[in-house]
Amino acid sequence: MKKTLINPPGTEGIYQSMQFSQAIRKGHMIWISGQVGMDEKLQMAEGIEAQSRQAFKNLEKVLEAAGAAFEDVVELVTYHISMSDMGAFAKAKAEFFKKDYPAWTAVGVKELVLPGLLVEIRATAVIESA
Repeated sequence: MKKTLINPPGTEGIYQSMQFSQAIRKGHMIWISGQVGMDEKLQMAEGIEAQSRQAFKNLEKVLEAAGAAFEDVVELVTYHISMSDMGAFAKAKAEFFKKDYPAWTAVGVKELVLPGLLVEIRATAVIESA
């Protein structure tokens, strides 16, 4: 089974400058790197709900580029600067996961890779698991 690098259009700069793939697919498995609340132009969304929504939109693009969808996600790990923001995060999450929820671990951290980032979402998906 061959390992496939997944880097949707618009993320080539991240691959080159930060030296990581948005995801790796091997067979039916997909490991997705942490997605944050910034768009392809590196514009950071304002506030936890907007950043969460943007991070989930970024996750959706990576899943689609890998041939998957939210229904194929079996695990989420989220990193939060403030655990008191979970209500706003959950509101954004509910827009993307409507049923058959994946396993989920939420971790409180001191900081993320860039100042101003409030949340990071990484996922594991198994195609055809839905």
